[in-house]
Formats: sequence, structure tokens, C-alpha cells
Amino acid sequence: MARVCSSFLLLVLVLVSSVAMATEPSPLQDFCVADKNAQVLVNGFACKNPSLVQADDFYFDGLRMRGNTSNAVGSKVSLVTVEQVPGLNTLGISMARVDYEPGGLNPPHVHSRATELFTVLEGTIEVGFVTSNPENRFITKVLHKGDVFVFPFRLVHFQRNIGNVNALAISTLSSQNPGIVTIANAVFGSKPDISSDILAKAFQTSNEVIENLQFKF
Repeated sequence: MARVCSSFLLLVLVLVSSVAMATEPSPLQDFCVADKNAQVLVNGFACKNPSLVQADDFYFDGLRMRGNTSNAVGSKVSLVTVEQVPGLNTLGISMARVDYEPGGLNPPHVHSRATELFTVLEGTIEVGFVTSNPENRFITKVLHKGDVFVFPFRLVHFQRNIGNVNALAISTLSSQNPGIVTIANAVFGSKPDISSDILAKAFQTSNEVIENLQFKF
């Protein structure tokens, strides 16, 4: 009997642990459209009065046009989060359009609150991510039109257009506010600067190299 009770308790603990690990809970109503003018501070946004909700709260037309890729990396990420669509509040999902010119790169980055499902609509895109320490295994794949790839939660990943024409992809993310930390920007473009001595030791290079990178970012 004691063995049965012990097994039952272990099962309960496993179930409770799996629930506790969920990143964003399921909504408790049909929708909770973000009220950005509310004075209440919550983890997300307070709910708009349902009687005031309109179709435009669930609508966004900002992905019709190609993003401007005239920048140093040759890509443009156009996000659709709760900031653009208030109706996403509490639903645990967002998306992005990603445009690339030939050779364009979406540099190594992480999403601190989301797993990403990446779908190629046009072009040929090389993707990859790195597993967590201590293994640091690099997993990479070349994707073509219609291909899908998953970037797991919080792992460093990138995409690069290896074709000779513009490329286009759509990303879906498992958070209404996935967050993004671009590695190079965060390390070399912090305000104020991280000490060049620290970075030189971390990257096993000279202070001069670090200071040059900090100047660029």
C-alpha cells in the first residue's frame, strides 16, 4: 500500500512540475484584448472591456510590403506582437515577416521567451542553432520554399540567404512578447560599454579588437 501511495505521489509531482514549466498560461476567457491605457500593472496587459472590442483589435496589415533590407546585415524582421495586435494579449503567440537580400543575414540571436517555427516562403535559406553549454553542438540545415525548421526555446540561432535572389520567411513564436537579444549588439553595443578587459579575456583577443567592435556597434 505504501508503495502504491508513493508511486501516486510521484505521478502527482510530475504532473504539477510539467504544468509549472509552462511559459504562458491558457486564457480564462474568449479573449483579453490589451488595454494599453490601463493603470493596472500586470504581467502583460490588462483586459479591455469586452463590449468595446472591435475587429481592428485582432487585425494588422503591416506585413503586406517587403521590409527594407538596406542595412549592414541585409535583412529586415517585421514583428507582429501584442504591440501591433492587442487581441494577441494572453494568447501566447506572435509572428514575424523576415526579408533577406542575397547574402542577407539575420544575425545570431535568442528569444528569451519563445520557441520559433520558421517557414520559408521564397528563396534558399541556411539556418542553424547551437545547443546549450557544455556541448555547444552546431545544428544546421539549408531550407527551400515550403520548408519548416524549429529553433528551440532560448537557443542561439541565425538565418542567412544563400541564394542569388531575395528571400522571404515567416516565423511564428510561442509568446505574445518573445523578446530578442542579438548577440553581437548585446555584447558589443551595450550602454554603457562592457569593459574591454572583460570582453578581451572572454573572447581571447586584444583590447584593441574589442574596442574596434564596440565602436562599430
